[in-house]
Amino acid sequence: MSEDKIQPVGAATAPDTLEQQVVEALRTVFDPEIPVNVYELGLVYDIDVSEKGDVIVRMTLTSPGCPVAGSLPPEVEYKVLAIPGVTSARVDLVWDPPWTPDKMSDAAKLQLGFF
Repeated sequence: MSEDKIQPVGAATAPDTLEQQVVEALRTVFDPEIPVNVYELGLVYDIDVSEKGDVIVRMTLTSPGCPVAGSLPPEVEYKVLAIPGVTSARVDLVWDPPWTPDKMSDAAKLQLGFF
C-alpha cells in the first residue's frame, strides 16, 4: 500500500488510482472520540483493490470495547462504496495485531499532542 508509486504513461493505473481514492475517503472518517481520521490513527492495516473494483479494507479499532465498533466499520464501507469505480466494498475488522498509539502517523501524533 504505497502512495508514491510512479506509473508510466499508459500503464494500467486503475487499482492504484482507486486505492489512492480509498485512502482519501478514509481520511474523511473520524472516530468521534478522537479528532483524527481513521487512516492517520493507524487503524487501517491494509487496502486491497482488485482490477474489477472490489475493495477490502482490513482495519482495527482502538480497543475491542470501542463504543463505535458497530458504526465505524459500516461508515468506512459506505464511504468506500461511494467512490466511482468501486463495485463492492468490505471491511474486515481485525484485532491482531492490536492497535497501539505508535501506529499513528506523525501528523496524528502532532495533532493529539504526542510530541
